[in-house]
Amino acid sequence: MDIEVLRTFVAVAETGQFQAAADELGISQQAVSKRIAALEKHIEVTLLVRTSRGSRLNMDGQVFLPHAKKVLATIEQAEQAVRPGSRPLRVDVLNRRIAPAQAVYRFYRSHSESDMDVVTLSKENASQAAHAVLEGIVDASFRALPADQVPAGISAERFLEVPLELLVGPGHPLADMPWVSPADLGGHRIWIPGIRPSTEWAMFYQALSDAFGLSIDALGPNFGDEALMDALADSSSLATLVGSGDRYLWPQTHDLRRIPLHEPTPVYPHVLLFRSGDQHPVLTALRNHLRTTDPRTPHDVWAPDWVAR
Repeated sequence: MDIEVLRTFVAVAETGQFQAAADELGISQQAVSKRIAALEKHIEVTLLVRTSRGSRLNMDGQVFLPHAKKVLATIEQAEQAVRPGSRPLRVDVLNRRIAPAQAVYRFYRSHSESDMDVVTLSKENASQAAHAVLEGIVDASFRALPADQVPAGISAERFLEVPLELLVGPGHPLADMPWVSPADLGGHRIWIPGIRPSTEWAMFYQALSDAFGLSIDALGPNFGDEALMDALADSSSLATLVGSGDRYLWPQTHDLRRIPLHEPTPVYPHVLLFRSGDQHPVLTALRNHLRTTDPRTPHDVWAPDWVAR
């Protein structure tokens, strides 16, 4: 059944005049007549009695009217539920410790009226996260997605090029360095537990290893961040890599050191994925915020050339 036909019937029932209904709907009186005739033909029941002074509902029309109004109200509620800005913006930040989560939190702090739902699709790789955006499971996701894997219908905007830092214990040979270059890490064991095959971060660290001859492994079980911090504090040879904006906590007695990497500065390139043409006002505000607050990228950046720009 055509919804506009129902809307026309309700207008005629409430105004009592075909012309008045036509004026309200912005159509001709002839179009109103055709719609009412089509409705009555569809349900095989006469709903209106035409008189010299207009139209009035007959008994069937009086029974039908509240149902027609309920259908129109339900449709309005359905449209309102998905109208841009009518529901929270659902954003995947991958991990609540890393830079995207911190950036979204800072955005929310300065836009506290924004309605948001922050999630972590930590079991999905970048391609799966992109399809989650495409399917409407989330509205946006921060990922390092290869350019050739961006699905049709998805826009990719590169934000948050996060410089990497070396994290070591006080006994490590590089512990007292003000900064080191990636080439200085050759021969040192860099342990990053939790790297899963087929994920974008596995591709990133493989590209980093290949570019600078590094030994990066994910051997052994991942017992969590606290266990990693304990292992670093007790080791004179173990190191890991973290983002400069990542939030990690450890006991003061661990005396761990975060050492910047330069010449060049490897960055983890987070890309914001969202549906092309999405008009959600919070998404627009978030993108504008990221553009204006994104930290200045160092001049000597290194990033894999496969990441979408």
